[in-house]
Amino acid sequence: MAKQSINGESATAPCSGDRSKFYLHPGQLFVASESYAVTTILGSCVSVCLWDPLTEIGGINHFLLPMDVGDDQASLRFGNHAVRELIEEILGLGAEQMRLRAKLFGGACVLEAFRSRENHLGTKNVQIAREVLQAADIPIVGHDVGGDRGRKLIFHTDNGSAWIKQL
Repeated sequence: MAKQSINGESATAPCSGDRSKFYLHPGQLFVASESYAVTTILGSCVSVCLWDPLTEIGGINHFLLPMDVGDDQASLRFGNHAVRELIEEILGLGAEQMRLRAKLFGGACVLEAFRSRENHLGTKNVQIAREVLQAADIPIVGHDVGGDRGRKLIFHTDNGSAWIKQL
């Protein structure tokens, strides 16, 4: 079973072959109990990739901003909601929280005017992802974050493999 969430709404994604492909847009998340290769493009945005190696259930999000502004709208555009929702969706498919592993990607400072700032948007996005994962006791076993260039990410939901290409 594969599910895609856009702004909190879920939809079934197409499934065919050994490893189906899916493109993840900003503000979305995708979880699956089948083998998918999910692709997304990141700049200051962050993707958290989660999977359970035993059940081969995995998923990925793509968020733009670290925290909502308190308008009581749980949007997947915000890291504090997107990471929690990703965990809940994966657990809902049958993964076990104690077996979950995470990889973290993105958080670049792609605008030269902001590169002198220590705590730019990309850094804040990475920080919120780390905080939510730590609070859920989910170890981060791989990451490629920061820098000043965007990334193309391909994530395999079943085994947690991830490939990065600098843009």
